[in-house]
Amino acid sequence: MILITDGGSTKCDWIAINSDGQLATNKIRTKGLNPAILEERKLRKILKKSDELQELKREVTHVFFYGAGCGTEKPKQTLTEVLQDVFVNANVEVQEDTMAAVRSSLNHNEEAAVVCIMGTGSNCSYFDGKKLHQRVKSLGYSIMDDASGNYYGKQLLRDYYFNKMPDTIRLAFEHKYNLDADYIKFNLYKQANPNAYLASFAEFMFLNKDSEYIHELIKQGLRVFTESMILQFKEELKTVPVHFAGSIAFFAQEEIHEVAKEYGYTVGNFVRRPIDGLVDYHINNL
Repeated sequence: MILITDGGSTKCDWIAINSDGQLATNKIRTKGLNPAILEERKLRKILKKSDELQELKREVTHVFFYGAGCGTEKPKQTLTEVLQDVFVNANVEVQEDTMAAVRSSLNHNEEAAVVCIMGTGSNCSYFDGKKLHQRVKSLGYSIMDDASGNYYGKQLLRDYYFNKMPDTIRLAFEHKYNLDADYIKFNLYKQANPNAYLASFAEFMFLNKDSEYIHELIKQGLRVFTESMILQFKEELKTVPVHFAGSIAFFAQEEIHEVAKEYGYTVGNFVRRPIDGLVDYHINNL
């Protein structure tokens, strides 16, 4: 049995597949397992709390984990060791979430493309058909992650507190969320996963997309992301499409097409949940 995981900072989706390529269980969901943010003790606790994973742990022969925070060696190694301790009979492979986006969005295994992630966090890579290339190392949500859920959550909170929201949007924002300053600061500075907390505000944008303010807010984030991330592959963009993975990208398709037209690159596929494409990839490569 193989276990495929799409791991974000907010949540992880786990799919178990038998040797004949059939789904062994329903999708399992746990809290996010970002090893760049969470301590080893917390990673182990999250895995231990999943009864479904505990039931499967001795049957699993391979674990393919694709996750946020796995792009640098130390957190990647920490998570590998934690998973190996849980799934004692399995070979464990941990890769960054960018590879999940690549494998789930390509039209075929050897297609060359620029692939972007826009979920809780964001990233951008070039896949040449065989290897993944990144020219900017991500420094995480507090400095980078343009056009991600946590980026837009931060922008919404800033605009609210700096009185830049139109009145109707401001009232709707107040109605939906607890915007007490002490409550916000508690979640940002005293709780785990502040990036996921910020990203929780992004839903508001897609519930209010008929607002010109929201439409422009989304596009401005995409412009920043384009200039800082996508255009690092300016030469490659002349011949390859740009694919997008993640819920922010999926719900911002209209704005992505508009910004792509401004900058002259070709939009390819959109994948809301990379786990679905990963299942197809690994079944085809059993």
